[in-house]
Amino acid sequence: MTETAKSYGLFSETSGIGETRDPRLQRNLPLFVGLNWLGAGWRDLWHRPSASLAYGFGIFVLSWVLVWVLAAFGSDYILFPALAGFMIVGPFFAIGLYEKSRAIEENPEVGLAQMLAIHPRAGRQVFFTGLMLCALMLLWMRAAVFVYAIFFGVTPFPGIEHIANMLFGTAYGLLMVAVGSAIGGLFAAFSFAVSVFAVPMQLDRRVDAMTAMATSMQMVWNNLGPMIVWGAIVLALFGLSVVTGLVGLIIVFPLLGHATWYAYRAMQIPETRV
Repeated sequence: MTETAKSYGLFSETSGIGETRDPRLQRNLPLFVGLNWLGAGWRDLWHRPSASLAYGFGIFVLSWVLVWVLAAFGSDYILFPALAGFMIVGPFFAIGLYEKSRAIEENPEVGLAQMLAIHPRAGRQVFFTGLMLCALMLLWMRAAVFVYAIFFGVTPFPGIEHIANMLFGTAYGLLMVAVGSAIGGLFAAFSFAVSVFAVPMQLDRRVDAMTAMATSMQMVWNNLGPMIVWGAIVLALFGLSVVTGLVGLIIVFPLLGHATWYAYRAMQIPETRV
């Protein structure tokens, strides 16, 4: 059987990693091209900055409301998974920032009202994408609770002030951190791949949710090096925001939102319509 006639049926020879890549989707971008996207995002952030900063402040307030609700209802044990899960739904909440960067290309006079009154070309499909990302976030949070139960059983959560001693002062805690990080990493990688380009694409084109998410994953897989670096940049900046008590989100969230639009543009994603 020739290479072109190679079969991939259920009981036939499976493809290798290299054969899952599509040369048509490879952009051959520099490994650290994400720094250029970050620079472009920084430029858009300070173009009529009040709109972007107000958007970031709204995300900051929303994040603290979530923290307060979890604490008030005795659910602080899922606080850290919830903060990590915020990165899953973040691309959906950044849609107004994509809109600002898109609009700057055509009309520099763009304000907060235009960022909030969005009319995605994909219509309601973009909200279906957001719903699926929320479901993925909830799945991650339940998985985190399950991991805790495996290692500590019915032991009550000791509270935020004692969590460090539990995690890093006991053998079970260290093992849970290792296992939880591995599982969380898988969730994070999958979520990043399916969402990073899906929402910008639906703002820009008439495409259904499943196609947008599948295309996003294809683009990430075929441009793995630059996207791993970009994911690391996003993670580092979000971690910095958490260290500052989420205040850093006021700047970091709009910066990453604008930068993601330029990442989407750089990928030159093939046209796909419903």
